[in-house]
Amino acid sequence: MQLQLDGATVRFGGRTALDSVGLDVAEREIVCVLGPSGSGKSTLLRAVAGLQELDGGRVLLAGRDQHGVPAHRRGIGLMFQDHQLFPQRDVGANVAFGLRMHQVPRAERRGRVAELLTTVGLPGAEHRPVATLSGGEQQRVALARALAPQPALLMLDEPLGQLDRTLRERLVVELRGIFDRLGTTVLAVTHDQGEAFALADRVVVMRDGHIAQTGTPLDVWQRPADGFVARFLGFDNVVPATVTGTAADTPWGKLPVPDGSPQGERTVLVRPAGVRLTGGGDGLSCTVESRTFRGTHVSVRLRPDDPSAPPLEAACTLRDAPAPGATLGALFTADEITVLD
Repeated sequence: MQLQLDGATVRFGGRTALDSVGLDVAEREIVCVLGPSGSGKSTLLRAVAGLQELDGGRVLLAGRDQHGVPAHRRGIGLMFQDHQLFPQRDVGANVAFGLRMHQVPRAERRGRVAELLTTVGLPGAEHRPVATLSGGEQQRVALARALAPQPALLMLDEPLGQLDRTLRERLVVELRGIFDRLGTTVLAVTHDQGEAFALADRVVVMRDGHIAQTGTPLDVWQRPADGFVARFLGFDNVVPATVTGTAADTPWGKLPVPDGSPQGERTVLVRPAGVRLTGGGDGLSCTVESRTFRGTHVSVRLRPDDPSAPPLEAACTLRDAPAPGATLGALFTADEITVLD
C-alpha cells in the first residue's frame, strides 16, 4: 500500500509537533524515521495510524484520504516497543488475536498462526505461555501478531528498543529478510541509526516537526544535509568554513576538500577516518586528550594547540593509538571531508 502525508500538521497547545510534513512511502518500501526525542517521529506514526488527529493536512492510504477513518479500519498493523502481548494468553492466542477480530474461521486461523510462527523463527510455539518467552521471542510473537491480519502497511514504534545490542543487531537483519519475503510496506520509528540503516530502503531524519533529510542510508551517511544531521549521526568534527576552490578555511586551518564542493560560507564535516596522525611536526599541532576503544577502531580525541580551535576526533587502529598526553600532528584527507549544503 502506498502512503502519502500531505502537509500533515499536529499541534499540542502552543507547540507544533508536526509542521506541514510531506512524505511518500511507496508500496513494498521500508522507510525508517530517525530523530532525537521531541522531533515528531512518534507523532507522525500515530497520525498515520489514526491514533492522533491532524490539525491540518492529510494522510492518504492507496490514494484515499483517511480523515474520519478510525484506526481499526485503516488496514494498518502496529507493533510497539513494549510488545503489548496478552500475558494471560499463550503464544498462539496472541498471534490469532487480530484474526479473531476479523472473524477468520478457526481452522484458517490455526494454519495462519502456524505459518507466521515459522516465518518469525518460532515453529511449534503456539502453546507456550508468554511469561516463558525471552525478550527476543516476545518481539517475534508481537511481529507475528501484527502481520497476522495481512496489513497493507506495517508500522513499528521502536520495535527493538528494549533488547540488548547483540540481539538487536541479529533481529534487525531477520526483520529485513521477513519484510522482503512478504513484500510488506513498512514505516518504522527508531532513535538508533544503526538499526535504521540496516533495515531501511530509505531513511527520514526529523528535527522539530520537520523533515531535515530523506534519502537512502548510504546517501544520508555520506552526505548529511546539514550540521544537525551530521551531529545526529554521531559526527563531532563539524565546523563553519569558507570554501574556495578545493580548500576550506576552518578553525583547524586550511583543509583540502573534494573537487566540485559547494563554495562560499559553508559547514564542513571531517570524518574521523580522514584525520591522519603524524609523529613529527607536520599538520595541525595537537595533544591527545583521551582514547576510546570502539571495537573496530580506537577513537582519539585531540586538543589543538590553538585555544580557539575546537577538539578534533580521529580514528586509528589499536596498535597505532597514541597515549593520552602525547603531542603530535594531524593531517587531513580530502576524500573524508564533506562540504555540507
